[in-house]
Amino acid sequence: MKSIRLREGKERSLQRRHPWIFDGAIAKGSGDAGETVRVEANDGRFLGWAAFSPTSKIRARVWSFNENERIDASFFIARIARAIWARSLFDIKSDGLRLIHGESDGLPGLVVDRYGDTLVAQFSSCGTERFKSVIVEALLAETGLKRLYERSDASVRSLEGLPEATGWLQGSGDTGITITEHEWKLSLDVAEGHKTGFYLDQRDSRQKFASYTKRLKFKRVLNCYCYTGGFTVAALAGGAQHVTSIDSSGPAIERAIANVALNGFDASRTTMRDADVNAALRQYIKDGVTFDAIVLDPPKFAPTAAHAERAARAYKDINRLALMLLESGGALFTYSCSGGISADLFHKIVAGAGLDAGVDAYISERMGGAPDHPMTVTFPEGEYLKGLVLIKK
Repeated sequence: MKSIRLREGKERSLQRRHPWIFDGAIAKGSGDAGETVRVEANDGRFLGWAAFSPTSKIRARVWSFNENERIDASFFIARIARAIWARSLFDIKSDGLRLIHGESDGLPGLVVDRYGDTLVAQFSSCGTERFKSVIVEALLAETGLKRLYERSDASVRSLEGLPEATGWLQGSGDTGITITEHEWKLSLDVAEGHKTGFYLDQRDSRQKFASYTKRLKFKRVLNCYCYTGGFTVAALAGGAQHVTSIDSSGPAIERAIANVALNGFDASRTTMRDADVNAALRQYIKDGVTFDAIVLDPPKFAPTAAHAERAARAYKDINRLALMLLESGGALFTYSCSGGISADLFHKIVAGAGLDAGVDAYISERMGGAPDHPMTVTFPEGEYLKGLVLIKK
C-alpha cells in the first residue's frame, strides 16, 4: 500500500475531517491516478485513506478516516446505501432528486441524480473513475433501476487529467425525460441539458416562488437566466398574469416553451426571449418597464475564490438593475451558485447593489439547495448555492 506523508502542521484540516489534501501539503509520497493511498501525519500517524490525483491541485480526496476500513466494493455499497437512505428522511415531492452529493455523502467526486427510471452519474475525480464499474454496479443494485447515463463532462475532469465521458453505462433509449415536481411536469434531456440535465437543487426555491406569487398576487414576473423554465412554470402555477423569461440559449428557451405547454398554461401568458440578460435589463430600465417579481439565477460567475472579485462586480451589476426594475412591495429572488462566493460575501454584494440602485429592501428569507443536496459540518464548500429573497420597500 502506497502512502503520502504530510508536511508538519498540515494534518489539522484532516483532523477536522475535511476531505481535501492539496499538493502543497504533501511532504513525500505519491500514487497512481485514483489509487488508494494511506495518508499520514508528519510523524507517521494514520490520518485517512484517500484517492490520489497526480495532476490536480487537490492531490488526494479522503474516502475514510477509519484505519480499519477497506476501500473496496463493500465500502461503496455501504456508502451508496447510506446516501439513498438519507434521502428517505426528507419529504421530496418529486421523482427527480439527487442521490449522491459528492463529499457530503462521503463519496468525493461522485454526483448521481435520479430522473424517474433513469440514473445520471458524474465521475469527476480520479478516485471515482478508478472505481467506476464498482460504483455503477452498486447504484443499479441499490436502486433497482435499469438505466444509467454518464455525464462526466464537467470542466473539473480536465484538472484531474481525465477526458470527457458521456453515454449509456447501462440500458439505452431516449435521453428526453419528464419528471414530476410538486404538481408540475418538467421535461429535460440528460444528454444535452446543463449539469446532469436539470437544476434539482432549486426545487424548494421554485415551490417557494410559486407560494410568494400566489400570496402576494404578483401579476408581472421576470425570470432571468430561465434555462428550461422551472421558475416560469412556478410563477404561472402561482397565478402570475404574465411571465417574461430570458436566456441566451435557444434550445433552453425551446424547452421552456415546451414546459409551459406541458403544464397546460396558455402561451399568451408568457414572453420567451433568447437574449442577453444584462442588455435586456438595461433596455427595460430605459423603456420604463417594471415587474412585481424577478428571479436572478445566473450561471456560475466564480468557480473558485480566485475569480471572486470579477464575479462580485457581475453579481452586483445584475442585482442593481433588477432592484431598479422592481415595483415597491415586489420580490427579488436572487441566487449565486459560485463556490468562490460565500454566503456572507453574496449578502454584501446584494446590499451594495441596493445602495447603488438607491433602493432599500427587507431580507424576507435566505435560500439554499434542496435537502437532497446536503452540506456537512466538516465540508463548508458544499454550500455552493446561496439565495436571498428581498422585498423592496
